[in-house]
Amino acid sequence: MANTKLLRRRRIKKSIRKNVAGTTERPRLSVYRSNTQIYAQIIDDSEGKTIVAADSLKNEAAQSIPKIEQAAMVGKDVAEKAVAAGITEVVFDRNGYLYHGRVKSLADAAREGGLKF
Repeated sequence: MANTKLLRRRRIKKSIRKNVAGTTERPRLSVYRSNTQIYAQIIDDSEGKTIVAADSLKNEAAQSIPKIEQAAMVGKDVAEKAVAAGITEVVFDRNGYLYHGRVKSLADAAREGGLKF
């Protein structure tokens, strides 16, 4: 009964989160995208804490480039911060979004940055 995009995304997100949970050994890389920005954070669900976060909002260089390139910058940034914090393996949570476009670009850049998922 998906009447709108938002309801459809919430339904998909719910089914994903049933199977995807971050642990201390393998935290969850969660992606959120708005119309203009993209955000990524690495979360330890067992403690309920955000370990690392990155977004395109605070990055001045990201404001003047296309959104797919913004997502790649955020993915690279979150991967660098995660490796510095000692995290190499994560579980990818696409948060109900299709694995396409900006979400895929962020994931590929995070893999290139050293994260495994």
